[in-house]
Amino acid sequence: MTAPTPPFLLSHGTTTLAFRCSHGVVAAADTRSSCAGLVADPASRKVITLHRHLLGTTSGTSADCATWLRLLRASLRLRELHEGQLPSVAGAAKLLAFMLRGCHSKDLCVATLLCGWDRAGPGLHYVYSDGTCLSGDVFAVGSGSPYAYGVLDGGYRYDLSVNEAFLLARQAVAHAAHRDAYSGGNVDLYHIRPSGWVCVSREDLTAVYRGLGETPEGDGDREENQF
Repeated sequence: MTAPTPPFLLSHGTTTLAFRCSHGVVAAADTRSSCAGLVADPASRKVITLHRHLLGTTSGTSADCATWLRLLRASLRLRELHEGQLPSVAGAAKLLAFMLRGCHSKDLCVATLLCGWDRAGPGLHYVYSDGTCLSGDVFAVGSGSPYAYGVLDGGYRYDLSVNEAFLLARQAVAHAAHRDAYSGGNVDLYHIRPSGWVCVSREDLTAVYRGLGETPEGDGDREENQF
């Protein structure tokens, strides 16, 4: 028996990115959730908190991403209770890749960036629904990622200051949203540092692209880590 054909193609897109710096990991994402040619939610959250030092961005099918990252959060909590310490960022990425690899033949679409801080310092890993697991300094994922990479490749350095890193991340998402129809809404900016993650800001992408947005200061975090 063949699976039923959906009434229309569920095209979707997004722009999520993250990069490592000496002071931590900066992650940013747009907030537009789309379904075919419709904007399903202009103000969704595409950054999911996993524990006090680890975040995951979501790119792909929203339900798949939310489900698997929640499963990962539960698995990490169980391992912490059993072992007495949190797994490393690399360990969390390998665990998620192992979980997804068992469903590689299913119709899943999960692409996430795991951003965190552990005993080895800032960590950044890309995990895909086929079990792919990669580590690196800079990643951009989603339909707007080629435009985001154009900005990141021209401005990224490992020794960026906090404010320079914030500005680069905001500009990369803003330029991607300007060119990619499936990206838009706002830009959520997060900073993962030794003390944990903080939500730095949420700004309208049109204002950021036009240079009207306010540059977040390094000590002006809006939402403190609640874990």
